[in-house]
Amino acid sequence: QLSLFRFTVKRPFSTSHSSVDSKEMKKFQLLAHKWWDEEGEYAALHSMNDIRVPFIRDTLLSMSSNYHPGNPLSGIKILDVGCGGGLLSEPLGRLGASVTGIDPVEDNIRTADRHKSFDPVLAKRIQYKSSSLEEIVEESMETFDVIVASEVVEHVADLETFIKCCSQVLKPEGSLFITTINKTQLSYVLGIVVAEKIMGIVPEGTHEWEKFVPPKELERLLESNGFSVKTVNGMLYNPLSGSWGWMESTSLNYAVHAVKSGARARSYATDGPSETDIQQHSATAGTA
Repeated sequence: QLSLFRFTVKRPFSTSHSSVDSKEMKKFQLLAHKWWDEEGEYAALHSMNDIRVPFIRDTLLSMSSNYHPGNPLSGIKILDVGCGGGLLSEPLGRLGASVTGIDPVEDNIRTADRHKSFDPVLAKRIQYKSSSLEEIVEESMETFDVIVASEVVEHVADLETFIKCCSQVLKPEGSLFITTINKTQLSYVLGIVVAEKIMGIVPEGTHEWEKFVPPKELERLLESNGFSVKTVNGMLYNPLSGSWGWMESTSLNYAVHAVKSGARARSYATDGPSETDIQQHSATAGTA
């Protein structure tokens, strides 16, 4: 989800450092009531669910021997970082997962809470909290089986701190799913000039190209923080049909699945997967 996390390294006894950018908060506060308008500013995020939800579901099912018909993600604790109005939290909850959604914008959390309240099943499975990731680390050490950070890392100031926090709240061998935007000339032209300024697919000023993250950089950060990267998959949005699809190229949007090393495997955390592994995983994930 579009989110506003700005991460700084926490210093003892410091009250002047915040992980949230107040300018970005104001920008997204103005749109907080529009999360569930499927034809509005967040239309592209609504349709992204058509590929990101099966990608998360099928990846997790392929790693598990337990299958619950009707509730395939039953028993799995998911943290949705930068959950916005709950666009991804809700379908994951419907699949049986226990979801915690966090976002620093209180109006986003109010919108998410109100929307889930219409469904008694979701009301039990999802809890929302107005918080940054940093703020829940201490109380949530190795708590979650899965973390989802969809359309979040391109709004983060200190990406390494963000990844470290993800590792801290994730159980050993837990999964981290990220979707974001590559930092290429093409992503500047299509992601900002066309999408924001010409077609208005997302509100103008949503993204800063300087914060876009190349896959190699993200992989390096993940592997140096105890993750093994399993999948890197290109994604493409078709503005004419309003639909998303998988593609080989990661020059625009892409999805990553990484697994935190288990307690015994930590010493090998920096040994990333081979290119062959990534290609094989990408090929299979593209059928999700």
